[in-house]
Amino acid sequence: MAKSSKKDNQSKRLREAVDTYVSCQESGTFNYKQVSAAVGAATPMQQRSVALYLAELAFDGILVEVAPGKFKTPKRAVVATGVFVRRSNGKNSVILDDDNEPIFVAERNSRHALNGDRVSVSIAAHVKGKDPEAEVLEIIEKKDQTFIGTLRVDKHYAYLLTDSKFLATDIFIPKAKLKGGVTGDKAVVRITEWPDDAKNPIGEVIDILGKTGENTAEIHAILAEFGLPYRYPEAVEKAAEKIDAGITDEVVSQREDLRGVTTFTIDPKDAKDFDDALSIRKLNNGNYEVGVHIADVTHYVKPDTIIDREAKDRATSVYLVDRVVPMLPEHLSNGICSLRPDEDKLTFSVIFEMDENAKVVKSRIARTVTRSVRRFTYEEAQEVIETGKGDYAEEILTLDTMAKQLRERRYENGSVDFDRVEVRFDIDENGHPTGVYFKESKDANKLIEEFMLLANRTVATAIGLPKDKRKKAKAFVYRVHDMPDQEKLVNLSSLARNFGFKIKPTGTPKEVNRSLNKMLEGVKGRGEENFLSTLAIRSMAKAVYTTENIGHYGLGFDYYTHFTSPIRRYPDMMVHRLLDRYLNGGRSVNVEKLEDECKHSSNMEQLAANAERASIKFKQVEFMGDHLGEVYSGVISGVTEWGLYVELDENKCEGLVPVRDLADDYYDYDEKNYCLVGRRNGNRYRLGDTVKVQVARANLDKKQLDFVLVDEKNPPRSLDTLAAPSVNEVMRSSGKKQKHSSRRSDGKSSGRSSSKSKKSKGSRRK
Repeated sequence: MAKSSKKDNQSKRLREAVDTYVSCQESGTFNYKQVSAAVGAATPMQQRSVALYLAELAFDGILVEVAPGKFKTPKRAVVATGVFVRRSNGKNSVILDDDNEPIFVAERNSRHALNGDRVSVSIAAHVKGKDPEAEVLEIIEKKDQTFIGTLRVDKHYAYLLTDSKFLATDIFIPKAKLKGGVTGDKAVVRITEWPDDAKNPIGEVIDILGKTGENTAEIHAILAEFGLPYRYPEAVEKAAEKIDAGITDEVVSQREDLRGVTTFTIDPKDAKDFDDALSIRKLNNGNYEVGVHIADVTHYVKPDTIIDREAKDRATSVYLVDRVVPMLPEHLSNGICSLRPDEDKLTFSVIFEMDENAKVVKSRIARTVTRSVRRFTYEEAQEVIETGKGDYAEEILTLDTMAKQLRERRYENGSVDFDRVEVRFDIDENGHPTGVYFKESKDANKLIEEFMLLANRTVATAIGLPKDKRKKAKAFVYRVHDMPDQEKLVNLSSLARNFGFKIKPTGTPKEVNRSLNKMLEGVKGRGEENFLSTLAIRSMAKAVYTTENIGHYGLGFDYYTHFTSPIRRYPDMMVHRLLDRYLNGGRSVNVEKLEDECKHSSNMEQLAANAERASIKFKQVEFMGDHLGEVYSGVISGVTEWGLYVELDENKCEGLVPVRDLADDYYDYDEKNYCLVGRRNGNRYRLGDTVKVQVARANLDKKQLDFVLVDEKNPPRSLDTLAAPSVNEVMRSSGKKQKHSSRRSDGKSSGRSSSKSKKSKGSRRK
């Protein structure tokens, strides 16, 4: 009895300690490991008791389980405010201001609030065993809502069939508000009202993009979907046209004249906006002077002008599959500012003196005048590197040697070596994809990358680390990359161990990243390469712009910024202006205003990246729509509760195997191990597994590609048994003629077009 009583007392004291810990948590989440550490539960038995007690508290409504194994105290008022999140599947929610946690809102309780609206809600009393629910009381602030879809115009009424994941209903449009739109047009529609007693909202057409299925209309629809501009304002274009290069003797006299130094550009072969150039010359002491010269955009674009305001709003150029939507008017981006060969150009330069081991002896930052003697494509520069022959071979080979030394030291110091394949499409004259190829980063690309990284790092250090350590660093724009998600890193370490790789989930950034690099190098060419490299990338945080410097984890740099692409990134223009101000002795700018501009640029960068991915997905679906019924080998690239994502080996197109099509068993999602597990047969489909699939469906409107698994028990199906509609039927309904590339019965291409779609400098997004 004494032992039992002692055990009960220990259990009681443990629960009391947990209760005390929980009562002190005003915000934030916690799991059993954190609680165990806080209350001194060191043994596995004690930690299990803590985990069970937390689950018990959540069941009783004392805690809220916000995610599996993650809890928080419910510090919610009966009435609260937040942002409404509408979903077309009916799973609406409100993100509360006080704790940033979502609460479910049934459609009947939504008051027709739309995605992004600010609302006040009442929160229902907690019912044991059920998730909390909220009811919208009032829409405090309406967000301007536009939706993209296809018009249907009948005799008495018109409506928009939306493509949105945020709205399940069609939008009714008065015929007087069609703006000339007819059935089959792709349109942008603004919701003007949604009466309480109406099932559907009412809207008006604000723009007609073209016919559904036409390439330009669909690409513009992608941009509009993410709130990105697809046309350039005429007033901004006219303002740009008035700007002259203005390289007068007076302007030149105020700069360092480097027109006599060998300078050249290396860019994609279809690029027109050359915003960076390299120069090199040997010094009398045996060292080299290497210049990184960047287009001096801010000399021409003055603050708060019509051009500057437009550039600030856009924040970035958007690189889609078949086009670039520029941040600046073409007169500037492709003309005056572009470092075209045999033209004098105004530049902002970082100039290094480097020894034969590529170590920087000293550097300086200066406004300069330069003149490019040669425009190289990456392919041309690569040929010089590989053969040792060609224009300016000595200069290119010297820079290549230096770049390799810089890269080797960067990896030694903890930079992560993520080298992912980029998919590109061969596009015909109508914008239809006829083939797929892969963009490979070779020595010429890496040469440019290393010197751009060096320049960006040097500029950030010059401002962020004052020579006089007694002085506080002035407000500046940094490109930062936070530490990886610790939980994901621990999980990756556990999974990598199964394949013979040891990853350090803790330790210094240099130690962790070296272990990651060792795994990424060792896994190349192995079956688990995609699996482990994907998990490694997912463990990383997103890089952002901010005034608060925390360093760049992925690169292993204490100071880093973006200085080298002002033609296509507004933060680089911000950096140029700050740099000029501070180098001339100016005072620090307002940090709060600068931080707001950083946040806007980060948000716009993410939108641009989302639009780029959407355009790639659109072309993947369009391309695979020509190959319905064909069988491919692939790798499981994603596992979710609704199915398996499979990336095809041949063309890297990705599609979904819906869980509903896994008919041999009922499958449960194992989130921790990234797999679906059959309840009866124990069959597992895991991230990284090799599978064979048949192309079943290609839905352009949803940008969705569906596969079915093929194996000995499930042979390929005939086309008429695969679910429709196909992308070709969608295209035919819009009057678009399809082009089919010939395929052999084994699924391999019989040939590919040699024409390439537009390449971009998007890979320099670090």
